[in-house]
Amino acid sequence: MGIRFLSLVPHAKQILKMQSGFTKNQLDVPKGHVAVYVGEIQRKRFVVPISYLNHPSFQQLLSHAEEKFGFHHPQGGLTIPCKEDAFIDLTSRLQVS
Repeated sequence: MGIRFLSLVPHAKQILKMQSGFTKNQLDVPKGHVAVYVGEIQRKRFVVPISYLNHPSFQQLLSHAEEKFGFHHPQGGLTIPCKEDAFIDLTSRLQVS
């Protein structure tokens, strides 16, 4: 047990930095929402309600993202490769529903 602990000591600073960055990013996303990056070339960050993830139109976007990126998203978060205008149009229609 002591040997494992000693092997983690040199990496403790990196672990703490990763955790503090993670919680910092969590703070700017309200509970019940998720951050997504939208755009084909240049990406913009949007925060949307989690309920959108169940909507069939939004799931089509997610399927397209899965085809393009798999589980590797270059922004570090969920990346949706569509035009920003199309995404805004879709989410505004979802808000009305």
